[in-house]
Amino acid sequence: MGFILTLLVGGIAGWLAGKLMGSTQAWWMNIIIGLIGGVIGSVVLGLIGISGSGIIGGIIVSVVGACILIWIARKIFK
Repeated sequence: MGFILTLLVGGIAGWLAGKLMGSTQAWWMNIIIGLIGGVIGSVVLGLIGISGSGIIGGIIVSVVGACILIWIARKIFK
């Protein structure tokens, strides 16, 4: 059940980050972006002393990380 919940949170976070950043990706790419964004968000926000707890906190942290990931990818591939 934890794996499915992780994919669901990743998908929601990737989709939200795509909407915020004006990115159009396939649904499976949103999940990948959200999952990687969760790791990036945890590290970056952890460095400044912020953490998310629960599903909502996890989504917020993942969205922040996914936005950072999208921003970096745009800088690299432009």
